[in-house]
Amino acid sequence: MQAACVSNLCVCICVSVLLHSVLSQLQRETDTYTECTDGYHWDPQTDHCRDINECETIPDACKGEMKCFNHYGGYLCLPRSASVIAASESPIAPTVPFNPCPVGYESHGDSCVDVDECVRHEHDCQPSQECINTLGSFTCQCPRGYRKVGMECIDIDECRYRYCQHRCVNVPGSFSCQCEPGFQLAGNNRSCIDVNECEMGAPCSQRCYNTYGTFLCRCDQGYELGQDGFTCNDIDECSFSSYLCQFQCVNEPGKFSCVCPEGYQLQGTRTCQDINECETGEHQCTDTQTCVNIHGRYQCVDNDRCQDPYVQVSDNRCVCPIINPVCRDLPFSVVHRYMSITSERTVPSDVFQIQATSVSVGAYNTFRIRSGDDNGDFYIRQINNLSAMLVLARSVSGPREYTLDLEMVSINPLLNYQGSHQSSSVLRLSIYVGQHAF
Repeated sequence: MQAACVSNLCVCICVSVLLHSVLSQLQRETDTYTECTDGYHWDPQTDHCRDINECETIPDACKGEMKCFNHYGGYLCLPRSASVIAASESPIAPTVPFNPCPVGYESHGDSCVDVDECVRHEHDCQPSQECINTLGSFTCQCPRGYRKVGMECIDIDECRYRYCQHRCVNVPGSFSCQCEPGFQLAGNNRSCIDVNECEMGAPCSQRCYNTYGTFLCRCDQGYELGQDGFTCNDIDECSFSSYLCQFQCVNEPGKFSCVCPEGYQLQGTRTCQDINECETGEHQCTDTQTCVNIHGRYQCVDNDRCQDPYVQVSDNRCVCPIINPVCRDLPFSVVHRYMSITSERTVPSDVFQIQATSVSVGAYNTFRIRSGDDNGDFYIRQINNLSAMLVLARSVSGPREYTLDLEMVSINPLLNYQGSHQSSSVLRLSIYVGQHAF
């Protein structure tokens, strides 16, 4: 009889009948006897019945976590942690080949070679463990990223050790590091370095500034950043104020420009200056005319503007001869002057100063508007005996033209003996009101 011990529990299996059968098989039979009992097969080389190793011939002989152990005439399914220790009785020599090598080795010719229990699946490692072959034996180890708890391998949560700079994601047997938006993993796969989004096609429409972990979009002068934070929209500066330009503001992409009306030119960037066509030659006055520059345009006036009975004595002065009886009730002289004023001028506003050029001794002078001011837009303010100021009383808009006869009346008591104690002269002032307030 043979006994088998499983773990710490020895289970005695009575095999007297089996041994009897084995011993009977060992007896040399006749040449014609080739039948064996179950669990054996006939070996024609030795003319004996040999045990069948069901653990090798039957696929998946044992299920689940059970391990197959071959036995005489059959096999046993025992836990993987179990081992079978032969009883003190000597094994049956014909079925157990003699192994002159130590445990964990097998004979190959004259030498002993290590048995790789891991390759032959002759180990008791758990499915979660790795079998590591050693000389004469084997060990069971947990894979990297696992630790052994009892008989099982449990995943190690590396994230609790804070290996990652930003975020750690634990996976079975390992871990991975992830970075926040705006960063990327460094070469060590743990640290996070800033990403320069500006060099990687950031959606800024104009200027991009990289910052730590993100980026900022900025716009050129004349643009403003849209609500999406990326797009730059043109600023309509002209809509902000009506005082940006003296005449008209024109919005352009990223800027604005000022334009002036016809007859003006831009001075600097915002103000308009009248073009003096009389000086630049950009006029069409004839040789018998005089070019008079006014705001925004010019006027051609005849050189001889004297009307009968006046005669011209200089370019702009006409006199009425004393010998002509008609001249007795008319101003002695008429002097022509021209000037231009802007529209919407602040009132009252001094416009033109009248100055006497020759005065008789003892004469008393007065000044008045003789004609041309039917609406009372002007008045005379006398300064002294020799001068007076023409004052604009009402704000006027152009284009418009006034022709005012400003008369200086002289009274001289000392000349009464000659029968004429009063004389006058007229300054015929042509005033052109421009279309604009500049």
